Amino acid sequence: MEQKVPQSEPQSQKASLHQSDADDDDENVKQLNECSSLYLSLQDCLIKSNRNWKSCQMEVQALKACNERRKK
Repeated sequence: MEQKVPQSEPQSQKASLHQSDADDDDENVKQLNECSSLYLSLQDCLIKSNRNWKSCQMEVQALKACNERRKK
């Protein structure tokens, strides 16, 4: 008996399914103005550390400080 394994979608189709999510994220990041690079650094850290917030506290604190400066 042969089992059929569902074929996954090509990577390009998967990416296009979530393109609007990525576009929304880009707009939100742009609204952060001078803090956007810190936000992206935090995102990179979280990806590298498998979402371990404790190992990304330096980035978290930098983003927090930037946001506080923006509010003034």
